[in-house]
Amino acid sequence: MRDYILKRVLDIGDYIIDTQATVRQAAKVFGVSKSTVHKDMTERLPRISEELALQVKVVLEQNKAERHIRGGEATKKKYRKQRQIS
Repeated sequence: MRDYILKRVLDIGDYIIDTQATVRQAAKVFGVSKSTVHKDMTERLPRISEELALQVKVVLEQNKAERHIRGGEATKKKYRKQRQIS
């Protein structure tokens, strides 16, 4: 694995743990696609650091379990804003 990929994988893993970030948020911060972040965290990270991979997995599973709530909040905010404009 190339050095820059190794560094990116570890940096993204640390970022996700420190900030409880979603895959989308991490992708935006690091300037890569969601697919790249997902592949880095699920395939590459376990080969580099199993301990870090397990910590990241916990955060990502929590985010996945909560995503329906965040989606509902975004929709609520959207329609509330539209009502204020009208």
